[in-house]
Amino acid sequence: MEAEPRSTATFRRNHHRHLVAMPYPGRGHINPMLNLCSLILSSQPDFLISFVVTEEWLGFLTAELHPPSPPNIRLTAVPQVIPSEIGRAADFPGFFEAVNTKLQEPFERILDRLDPPATAIVHDTLLSWVVGVGNKRNIPVASLFTQSASVFTVFYHFDLLVQRGHFPLDLDASGKGEETVDYIPGLPSTTLANLPTFFHGTGRKALPRVLEAISAVNKAQFLLFTSIHELEEQVINALKAKFPIPIYPVGPMIPYFKLQSNGICGDEAKYYENQSCFHWLDCQPQGSVLYISHGSFLSVSDAQMDEIVAGIKESGVRFLWVTRGDCTRFKEGIGEIGRLVAWCDQLKVLCHPSVGGFWTHCGWNSTLEGVFAGLP
Repeated sequence: MEAEPRSTATFRRNHHRHLVAMPYPGRGHINPMLNLCSLILSSQPDFLISFVVTEEWLGFLTAELHPPSPPNIRLTAVPQVIPSEIGRAADFPGFFEAVNTKLQEPFERILDRLDPPATAIVHDTLLSWVVGVGNKRNIPVASLFTQSASVFTVFYHFDLLVQRGHFPLDLDASGKGEETVDYIPGLPSTTLANLPTFFHGTGRKALPRVLEAISAVNKAQFLLFTSIHELEEQVINALKAKFPIPIYPVGPMIPYFKLQSNGICGDEAKYYENQSCFHWLDCQPQGSVLYISHGSFLSVSDAQMDEIVAGIKESGVRFLWVTRGDCTRFKEGIGEIGRLVAWCDQLKVLCHPSVGGFWTHCGWNSTLEGVFAGLP
């Protein structure tokens, strides 16, 4: 299932460079991959890009992209052979396993019937199987890691954690969460409690697959980080010294190049909600609003959420909160001091003069957007 904006013959005649993009099926991975593709086309307009997603994500993107994606980005869908994006947090290890075992075959079918044929592949690092697919066909592969280079190097040097007795370890039972980790090349001193969530709780079930993906990067032809060299200079330099392939920090893959665009969203309901959100922000004092967004993957108990809601209400701080699902507990007693939305143009919100702070789940894309907007 795919949307072809021009005839195949026209593409074959006008495009001799055909890039296939294969993102991990999650918001924090698809968005930076899509932004990377848009930036490539801004400087290399003769590229053809096939952007491969699941049927579910094809529906999401078709509704959201406005104006539609550039004519030489072709959205292509594999069958929905993995669990839904909605509710994936309830069983992340199961979702991650499905992504790494069920998507390869339909992706290969798409790859083999592309016309014109693919001349390069860029894939999300967590989809380890893509490297082998490209190498088998002699198609150059670039691995895009959509988290920080610091997170990557922790996984890459996992053996050091084992050698130092820092894995496996139950942080709660051992009380060692504050022990120092200062032996990973290029990484500033940190603590065990600050290591990625894959090392703790249910996330540990997916760790073998993550480590498999990291080890597969050596077999790709390029490694790309959605980071800035100056931001993670020591880590990136340490990795460059070890890796047999070129490493490029391609910059933050956030939609800074769309800030002046009037196009908000193809979904009419989201468009009007977004406009209403900005009208409300326009009426607030400068720097007075706390923007709250905990990402698409937040998993907390009802009791924890009740505490969060109570804390925000009792603080008396103006807030704009992106919420999903049942909003009943949020709406009671907020009056005009707060605003609840299901969706907004996050980077534009962060750059609005009324917004003075950002409460985030600290996903890498949100962190970079906060830095770009200069918000605490």
